[in-house]
Amino acid sequence: MAITVQNFIKLANFYNQVAKTMSAICVTKGGIPLENYVGRFFAADVLEFVAEYGERLLSSDKNIEKDVADVIARFKAQFEHVRSLTTPSQKPIYEMTLEEFERTMNI
Repeated sequence: MAITVQNFIKLANFYNQVAKTMSAICVTKGGIPLENYVGRFFAADVLEFVAEYGERLLSSDKNIEKDVADVIARFKAQFEHVRSLTTPSQKPIYEMTLEEFERTMNI
């Protein structure tokens, strides 16, 4: 898959749909806070992917329109707020000790 602005827009739209769906789920489950919803880890992983794709798009094409670059910057900033929620990339959960798992999940 080529790194293109159109693909970035598709990924960004997918993340926005995930965020809307998560909000709707939290409301229908009695108004639970988003920080307590288990799907927040998936959303953080998707956001990480979108932000990284945007970074690669910026580095591969220097003629990106300003509005697209601004959106990429917003996704990057949003990802920085939830960076601690992403699943670990070094060690699978099933290989972690209980202490490592609790630290990873902020328990």
